[in-house]
Amino acid sequence: MTHRISRRSMLKAAGAATGAVGIGIGTGVTASPAAAAGTSFAHPGMLHTRADLERMATKVKAGAAPYTAGFARLTANRHSQSTWQPNPLTTPARGGSYVQNYGALYHDIHAAYQNALRWKITGDTAHADTARDICNAWSGTLKGIAGGSEVVLMAGLQGYQFANVGELMRGYPGFDLARFQDMLVNHFYPMNRHFMHRKTNCIGHYWANWDLCSMASVMAIGILCDDRAKFNETVDYFHHGAGNGALDKAIPHVYGKDLAQWQESGRDQGHSLLGIGLMGTICEMAWNQGVDLYGAEDSKFRKACEYVARYNLGYKVPYTAYTWTNGVHCVNTEETVISEGGRGLGRPVWARVYHHYANRRGMAMPNTREMLARSGPEGGGGDYGPNSGGFDELGFGTLTYTRDKATAAEAAASPSPSKSAAATSGTSGTSGSSKSSAGQSSGDVSAQGGKRDKDLAATGTSDLPLWTAATGVTAVAGGLLLLRRRGQARRDAE
Repeated sequence: MTHRISRRSMLKAAGAATGAVGIGIGTGVTASPAAAAGTSFAHPGMLHTRADLERMATKVKAGAAPYTAGFARLTANRHSQSTWQPNPLTTPARGGSYVQNYGALYHDIHAAYQNALRWKITGDTAHADTARDICNAWSGTLKGIAGGSEVVLMAGLQGYQFANVGELMRGYPGFDLARFQDMLVNHFYPMNRHFMHRKTNCIGHYWANWDLCSMASVMAIGILCDDRAKFNETVDYFHHGAGNGALDKAIPHVYGKDLAQWQESGRDQGHSLLGIGLMGTICEMAWNQGVDLYGAEDSKFRKACEYVARYNLGYKVPYTAYTWTNGVHCVNTEETVISEGGRGLGRPVWARVYHHYANRRGMAMPNTREMLARSGPEGGGGDYGPNSGGFDELGFGTLTYTRDKATAAEAAASPSPSKSAAATSGTSGTSGSSKSSAGQSSGDVSAQGGKRDKDLAATGTSDLPLWTAATGVTAVAGGLLLLRRRGQARRDAE
């Protein structure tokens, strides 16, 4: 059951929330990206650099394996066709009692990304025009994002993905970059930032992937807008954040030199794969701007990749019981065994991490290598099921991340962890949020009846407000909303 809240009470709660958060709503957030710009970034410089794109084009033209197999997966995907027509909405919504229409957003984002890739590889401007038109349609139409607490996931996942599309389209004739930046800064970033710095007695309630998608979005928007403060915000949170997206919380236990337990391993494997994909996204974007998060804490993330890959290949791994704080009352809840839910699930998250550690760094990745061999060429959105979980990762890693082994000189010129201003480790801890059905990824739960947020009306507060760009006030009109806190027994969508 979803309790209704009056417009008056929503506005009252919003006023309290905006006063408590203190992130410059109505001032800094609504300023144009250029006004907040700091030191400029390398462009393109998110998931793909100019050298990466040139490598893909050269290898595909030469008919080199496995690039040709990866490119074949791209061209076979219905989202990559230049005939794709955008379906922009004024207010996409995810979660709560709203109409679950956010599929229009993620389908269009993946169509834009895939068409942008085809253009970069082939030079066919028909695909560039399609990607440009999708971006312009959304930036010219979207007025807000709505939903229950799962709107955080939409703001994070679709925020980082759309920013990556904009980065690929930067400078293309007719692409309205300034309006696109404003859309992300005014409607996605406030939600990302508020979630990362949420004020709650039970910050450990949410699983790692909630933080990670928000972190990825903030970093990507920072790069897109040449805003160094936003980029550094994610780097700092990676090392020191209070939530489960911080490195020491996302990877709470290390076993020897090669394995480390992922935070959601006792929950299910679908979400563990999602976490590998999101942390890999953050690390890759940082790397392409000269900051090495991959190598933090003796390449701790590599060990987590090997751990998740090994277990999903069917092998045994060590596991330490994991305690997390469940619900608004922070009830300690224990995951005593590793979960078999979703074990062996396919997701396109492996090529990026394998080729970084094995080919850029020359480090052993035997389990990840075997996972890649078993999985075949990685696809993208639309290739891994119809629900939103199949669109959490932009994908096509075989095409986009395969690389030759670095020479000694190239390895020596790589970024080092010391280049991160926040390279010291954060405080270790273990926490999480209420458990979802095994094997689900982000959108899978949306198709199940009854799995909706419950307002904690008795608290008189909102955990995650969403603001209008102009006033900083939560509103009903125009699809803006009051986000709701989860009840203790509520199962999270992510």
